[in-house]
Amino acid sequence: MEIIFDILIKSIFASIASTGFAMLFNVPKHTLIFCALGGAITYIIRNISMELGLSIELSTFIASSSIGFITLSWSRKFLIPRPVYSVASIIPMIPGTYAFTAMISLVDMNSHGVSPELIELFIENFLKALSILGAITFGLALTSLYYMRLNRPVI
Repeated sequence: MEIIFDILIKSIFASIASTGFAMLFNVPKHTLIFCALGGAITYIIRNISMELGLSIELSTFIASSSIGFITLSWSRKFLIPRPVYSVASIIPMIPGTYAFTAMISLVDMNSHGVSPELIELFIENFLKALSILGAITFGLALTSLYYMRLNRPVI
């Protein structure tokens, strides 16, 4: 029960972040609630997947694919371009901590010299951030490709 409460509280903060970035991108005001809802949904899906034992990369892929399908239905229903919803919704999944740690290890290598520990820290965090970003990208792209495949003939 404590895990569910923790995920719900954090999903509220994820929706606030999604709304903030949506406002930064100057989306229409009536879409802000859906951007917030999308951010909360992606955060909930990713964290529940991680609680079930999946890796953060696979959980991120599942969440971004899910929000891709959800935003596809929203865009068709409300006649708003899909990136209005999807870009703001994926913001809480951006791997800022991993990228920051990788960059700090590069700065430490520059300042204090190269050591095996710093190289390992850099490579580990850089690859983790890169794979999470790839999972977000492929999750959103595959939903678009799947939708195009269903609505257009192959030849």
